Amino acid sequence: MGKKRSGSSRQEKRIPANSLFTRPLTKRERTELEALARLPESAIDYSDAPAMGRVPTGIHVGRFYRPVKQQISLRVDADVLAWFRSQGGKYQTYMNQVLRREMHSRARAR
Repeated sequence: MGKKRSGSSRQEKRIPANSLFTRPLTKRERTELEALARLPESAIDYSDAPAMGRVPTGIHVGRFYRPVKQQISLRVDADVLAWFRSQGGKYQTYMNQVLRREMHSRARAR
């Protein structure tokens, strides 16, 4: 007895989103972009661009950005690790936030 066929249609092959939404530039597009890049700011016509209104307050820049994580082996003092673990279940995420905050504060200090 053969395999019973489903009533629904056959599933299509999945195509990665980047192949749908990104493609290499054509020679003509690249030439046009290079010509635009050479124009001085004063030569660009912004008359058809809509006027910028009030900036929305609910926008969170980078909300969906997920940085690439890298697994490492790190030696930390036992008392430091115990303190981070006592802060809650996601102590590694919290450690990353503390390190990121320190990184940004040092970058601003320069």
